[in-house]
Amino acid sequence: QVQLVESGRGLVQPGGSLRLSCVASGFAFNLFVMMWYRQVPGKERELVATISTGGGSTNYADSVKGRFTISRDNAKNMLYLQMNSLKSEDTAVYYCHAPSVGSWGQGTQVTVSS
Repeated sequence: QVQLVESGRGLVQPGGSLRLSCVASGFAFNLFVMMWYRQVPGKERELVATISTGGGSTNYADSVKGRFTISRDNAKNMLYLQMNSLKSEDTAVYYCHAPSVGSWGQGTQVTVSS
């Protein structure tokens, strides 16, 4: 069945970096646009970044532009989110998402705190 599994959860200090990973299975990963979302308790899920099927086109939320980088390795069915210059407001549960497939991962917690 379709499955997305995130990893890379952690507690980092402001200004630090963290890399999230998502492994996909059960569908033709290389044929689908992929996204990273994040959610804070009590708030709606927020789109963070989008990447095209081949990885050549990316888009970011204004709040993370210049600090986060989305990438993918289609040979490994992997999606990544490199997060640099982290701020306390980046604290959230991060999800990978395949919108056309309709699947979500279980989420991974990122906490930015001194």
